[in-house]
Formats: sequence, structure tokens, C-alpha cells
Amino acid sequence: MAPLRILIADDNPVVRAGLAALLGTADDLAVVAQAADGREALSLTRRHAPDVILLDVRMPGVDGISALPHLVRLAPVLMLTYHQESQIVREALLLGAGGYLVHGEFTSDDLVRAVRDVREGRAHFTTTAASALLADLRTSSQPQRTVAQSPERLHNSVLFGLSSREVEIMDLIASGMSNQQIAAACFISEKTVKNHINRIFAKLQSTSRSEAIARWLGTARPGVTGHG
Repeated sequence: MAPLRILIADDNPVVRAGLAALLGTADDLAVVAQAADGREALSLTRRHAPDVILLDVRMPGVDGISALPHLVRLAPVLMLTYHQESQIVREALLLGAGGYLVHGEFTSDDLVRAVRDVREGRAHFTTTAASALLADLRTSSQPQRTVAQSPERLHNSVLFGLSSREVEIMDLIASGMSNQQIAAACFISEKTVKNHINRIFAKLQSTSRSEAIARWLGTARPGVTGHG
């Protein structure tokens, strides 16, 4: 079998050389290109058609997060970075990354295994990245538990005919979240959020966020054609 073709994208040439050396310990992997930023990574990916892309988060010019949604259309992407903030881990996964490794937390064997796993569609995380993601999931799930336990929200969902997902999104709207923030919190696209909001507004007979929030929180009543 031909070796898996790897592209490394990192602005630090020392890091690129180190990663290439680690990957060189495996007979079934071959580094075919190295890029210093997201723009070059996209250009080289189109030219060399790698099987897996190793991508840093922050790079000058076009950074990894900006390039990620374009790169994942061409090959599986494994984030490989010093950045371990939970929001960055979540954003990378939402944009299609197949795994997230933090420098200093993996051996050459771990890296080789991660590359193979991501190629086969199996997610791979180092400890810090997994812990950050778990903490973020627990935080983001808290409003959902509050919604489920709230008699007022249950009453409103029945009154207006909202689905459980629409209840969740309406509650996030009422908390002041933007469409982008709601998309991140619910692990859905902004387009899907907009579709949900259009249905919510129709059910609440509202034409704006403020009007929908007022009716949802009980400070306004539906019109004569409403549910009562």
C-alpha cells in the first residue's frame, strides 16, 4: 500500500521540521508538503492532495480556524497546536476538524496513531483538549437542563407549539445570544439556527427578536389569531 500523504501547516519552521521527523518514524506515512499559513496550506492541498492535514490554530495571514472549513472539504484535518482553550477546541470541531492534539502531550507513536485514526474517521484528542471539550459541553448543557426543569418554559412550549429544540433556541435568544453563539452552543450551523428562528417567530406571531422575547417571557400576549 502507498503511504498516507501528510501536509503540515504551521508558521514555525522548527515545529514543522519536528513533526516531519516524528512522522518519519512510520513507514506508512509520508510528508508531501509543508505550509506556513492557511492560504499556503489550501494551495498546497489542492496541488498535492494529501490524505491528512496537520493544522496549527494561530498563524499570520490566514490562520488555521479560518482555513479549516475550506481544507476539510479536501482532506481530513487534525488540529495540532499549543492552544488549548475550550472555545477554540469546540470551534475547530464545529468547523469539521477530525481531532485536536496539544503540543507536549503526545509521543511520536501517539501522533502516528492519531494521523491514522483521523484518516479513518476516528476522532483523536490529547488529554487537555478532551478535558476542555468536556468542560465546555457541561457548561453549554446547563441551560438545557434549566429549560427542561422550568414549568414556565414547558407551559410556553405547549402554548405556542414549540418543539424541544425550538424551546432550547428560544431560551437562548431570550438570554441575549446571537445566531452565531446559538449555533456554537447547539452544535448546529447558523443557517439551521435561522430556519429554527423563522419557525419560532411564526409560532409566536412575532416579527422581531424583542417581540418574540416579550411573548416568550410572558410580558406580551399573542394577537387575536394566536393561541389565546
